[in-house]
Amino acid sequence: MIQGRTWVFANPPSITASAAVGGPFEAKGPLADDFDLLHEDLWLGQDSYEKAEKKLLEQASERAIDKAGMRKEDIQFFLAGDLMNQVISSNFAARTLAVPYLGLFGACSSSMESLALGSLLVDSGYAERVLVGTASHNAAAEKQFRYPTEYGSQKPPTAQWTVTGAGAAVLTNREEGIRVTSATVGRVVDMGIQDPFNMGAAMAPAAVDTIEAHFRDLKNPEYDLILTGDLGKIGHTTAADLLEKHGLKLPNDRFGDCGLMIYREDQPVQAGASGCACSACVTYGHVLNRMRKGELKKVLIVATGALLSPLSYQQNESIPCIAHAVALEGGVSS
Repeated sequence: MIQGRTWVFANPPSITASAAVGGPFEAKGPLADDFDLLHEDLWLGQDSYEKAEKKLLEQASERAIDKAGMRKEDIQFFLAGDLMNQVISSNFAARTLAVPYLGLFGACSSSMESLALGSLLVDSGYAERVLVGTASHNAAAEKQFRYPTEYGSQKPPTAQWTVTGAGAAVLTNREEGIRVTSATVGRVVDMGIQDPFNMGAAMAPAAVDTIEAHFRDLKNPEYDLILTGDLGKIGHTTAADLLEKHGLKLPNDRFGDCGLMIYREDQPVQAGASGCACSACVTYGHVLNRMRKGELKKVLIVATGALLSPLSYQQNESIPCIAHAVALEGGVSS
């Protein structure tokens, strides 16, 4: 059923299993215990950062499938996306998995874009077992969008740190555990910001637009926790201010940001975390673990994405942004 921009799932899919994989910087953060696997270096035994990113997604996917008690052959569809040109990390991970694959690009919103579309497949009856996931790598993203890390360029306080990691989940039509109850599809919002070192401010209006649509479509639902994807300090504050000005004040203790959770205050990440793996790792690791323990019952994840490319930035284009929201509901997992 559709209400405005929101899909309300008549047969809510279950997140049967999930996995999060991270790198050395994530291993030093406050959510380290919520990762299934943490690596000691950025290379993961590969000869390029791009291959390392692909390895992260492969590992998260394989872990999620194994935790679901399945084999790769049991997966009917794999939906994934990432930040690399032509989503090569997802493409090459799909090559390894060798299952039917749909590649997506929503920048850092790809985690919830894939979860929403995967849930739609299961809810509609066109699939029974779907794998969704995404990945990012700090050094690979820096090389593509900014400067290689070896260059040692300085960044302003508004810049954010791309998460090295991957998150994946297996969706099924089983009536158990954590359910995906609805998803609100975002619109592209562009406020004319051109600074790629201030992504939080650029993405905040898109997050606000989607949150407002979700609350309007579902007549002000209540959540134990609402998390934006990777707005960081600047973007999260901006989003909270905009929501309040628009008449939607969210309680501070229930409105957070994945980009402010994954690293400690004393880690040198400027305004916070970003990257496709930011919301994916926090959601498929920390949030779902809390839901399985019964600490959270209803959660809304609003993953944000900046839809720019190196070419558009070089041509002085502004940064179009988007946000997709997915509602999760559950308790103690069986």
